[in-house]
Amino acid sequence: MSTSDTTPVVTYLRDHREDIVDLALTLLGHDTQNPPGDTRDVVTWVESFFSDLGLETERVVSDPNKPNIVATLSGKSDRVLLLQGHLDTVPFDEEEWTYDPLGERDGDRIYGRGATDMKGAVASMLAVAKAYTETNTVPAATLVFAFVSDEEVAGEAGLPTLLDQYSLSADACVIGETTCENGAHSVTVADRGSIWVSLRATGRAAHGSRPMLGTNAIRLLWDAVDDVEASLRELQFDFDPVVQAIVDESVEYYEPVFGSDTARALFDRPSVNLGVVSGGDRVNVVPDVAEAELDIRLTAGVDTLQVLDTLRDVLDGLDAVEISDVSWSIGTYEDPDGPLANAVSGVASEVTGARVYRRSATGGGDAKRLRNTGIPTVEFGLGTDRVHAVDEFTTDDALAHNAEVYARLPSELVRELDAGNETFDSTDVGILGTIIPLSSEGSEDSR
Repeated sequence: MSTSDTTPVVTYLRDHREDIVDLALTLLGHDTQNPPGDTRDVVTWVESFFSDLGLETERVVSDPNKPNIVATLSGKSDRVLLLQGHLDTVPFDEEEWTYDPLGERDGDRIYGRGATDMKGAVASMLAVAKAYTETNTVPAATLVFAFVSDEEVAGEAGLPTLLDQYSLSADACVIGETTCENGAHSVTVADRGSIWVSLRATGRAAHGSRPMLGTNAIRLLWDAVDDVEASLRELQFDFDPVVQAIVDESVEYYEPVFGSDTARALFDRPSVNLGVVSGGDRVNVVPDVAEAELDIRLTAGVDTLQVLDTLRDVLDGLDAVEISDVSWSIGTYEDPDGPLANAVSGVASEVTGARVYRRSATGGGDAKRLRNTGIPTVEFGLGTDRVHAVDEFTTDDALAHNAEVYARLPSELVRELDAGNETFDSTDVGILGTIIPLSSEGSEDSR
């Protein structure tokens, strides 16, 4: 793997490790908890940062409080690599934190809400832009930096607005989400499909002292959920060889934490979570109505509509239980041996000196949206297991290594693409997802 054309950039990044930490602390210092998700100040700062480097920027906005920003660094070829991240964070309770949730350094650790999800990776991307411009190095591919708002709540003001209002086109995209757990590194090349379904059971009210005179809607609903789970557990999937390779490596990745059987079941069969149950308002009344919400996840390559048909067949046999609302999506994937996955995992393995698994995420997020526009997308970011946790932190090594990986990717991606003489289109990203209009799908982020 040749890095000759990025040697000045990598050298610069290694000589300016502290600058990357400073960038991370600056980003953390902007309070972007979502909700409310006000990112105006941090976007203004990022805009100024790029402008100081001589890069043109463009804001893309549907909600004035949640702007998105795009900057472009021209490359030697017509290839385009998109580096994407989000600037909002989940909320925090300052009283629960030992360290300042708006940024504090302690030794090699950088604490703060968003340190590992994902302002740390954004800082590394900013450092890459500066390293290229400061060394007068032209990247092998044009680098497009796109930082969005509203990701943590899967809001329309973020990536959906960017895709709707901006002509975003790239040969490949890397999202800087943290993709390591318990010391293992990975690049996520797939996400799972989903069915979010609301069930409603109708019974007959009666006095709690004479329950046999009524029909308990909660019990009806409970039995229905049991039937759904049992039916979905019996489903068998015949995966495409590419998907099977992703499943096998995903199982290997998760096995040390989940155990072999659980890791295999996570991808071989649908997972079902009973997330919300409601019914009844008094202990002495038999409830006549009960409702539940199920979160069903499916491995990429699975026919979501076929699973939804199975679900409906089960419920059709139950006169008192009906589907009151449903939304769904189809999992997407990249070829784990394709140019993008090869480039990211190869560079990351050289930088870290460790194996980099090519696996599926257990949920889904912005990668799915980008793949569904025809942009091949993976997620890669070094960080910690403290995503969304109290005293969330990243490390200076993670920041520095992320920057080096992102800096070396343009050359390696172009090399991989040219070696295969490949041109991407939407058929290269697996099955495209769809959401039916009965209700809008919420965040699928479960990292």
